[in-house]
Amino acid sequence: MLDTLTFLGTGDAMGVPRVYCSCTVCMEARAEGRNRRFRSSAMVSSGEQFFLIDCGPDWRVMMERLDIRQVQDVLVTHAHFDHIAGLPEWADACRWLGHKGRLHAPREVLDVIQSQYPWLSNHLSMIQTDDGCTLAGWSIQGWRVNHGKNGYSYAYRLEKDGYAWVYNSDSIHLKKQEKKPLHGLDLLVLGTSFVQERAERSTRSVYDMEEAAVLLEEVSPKQAIYTHMSHDVDVTCLPALPAGVLLAHTGMEVALGKAEG
Repeated sequence: MLDTLTFLGTGDAMGVPRVYCSCTVCMEARAEGRNRRFRSSAMVSSGEQFFLIDCGPDWRVMMERLDIRQVQDVLVTHAHFDHIAGLPEWADACRWLGHKGRLHAPREVLDVIQSQYPWLSNHLSMIQTDDGCTLAGWSIQGWRVNHGKNGYSYAYRLEKDGYAWVYNSDSIHLKKQEKKPLHGLDLLVLGTSFVQERAERSTRSVYDMEEAAVLLEEVSPKQAIYTHMSHDVDVTCLPALPAGVLLAHTGMEVALGKAEG
C-alpha cells in the first residue's frame, strides 16, 4: 500500500473567507464552502505512522475533522503564525495525554518558536533537522528558501523507495541554488497565493500561478499541486493550469510512491 499525503489546509495566512471581506470568493466560501480554506498544513501517512507538516491556528479543527486524538510528530517549515499558532494547543494536548510530542525544525526556526512560546519544551521535544531527519520512513532534507518581504521559509525534499517529492508552501523568486532540490521530482507541492498578484514586487512573499508555471517549466516535476491560496483563487472559475497541475483542497489525498507495474 502506498503512503498518503492528505491536505489539511490549503489557505494563505488569513484563510478563506477572510473575516473582513465580502468579495465573491469569500461570500461563496461562507455559503457553499467550495472556496473555504484553512491555513496550510498537511499530513503524511505510512500505515499506522504519520506526521504533520506545520501546525497553524486551525490545528484543533483539523484534528477534530479527522478524529485524531494524539499527534506524535510535527515538521515545521517556518515560524510565522499561520504555521505555528497551533503549537500551544498541541503541547497542551500532550500535557493532558501524558506524553511528549516531537517538534522537528531547523535550529534557527526552533529558536524563534522557543522565544515566542518558552514553555513548549515542557511538553514537546525540540528536534533540529539541519542535518536531515527521518519520519514515517521518509528521508527528509530541508533548505532555506526566499520568502520575499517575509524573510525566509524552509522547503523539504522527502525521499523513499525511489520516490521524491517536495513540500514548499512559502517561497518566491527562488535563485538557482534554491531551485536545485526541485529537479527530478515525482511531485512538487508549491504555494501560490494568487492567480496573478498585482502588488509591487518588493512587498510580495509567495509565488503567483503565472510565475509558478514558469518555475514548473524549468524544474519539470512529474506532477504539481498548488496550495497556500488566498481569496484571489476561485475554484468555481479556475484559470487554465499547466498540464499535470492540480489545486489542493481540504481533505484531498494523494498517493506517494511508485505504483507496482
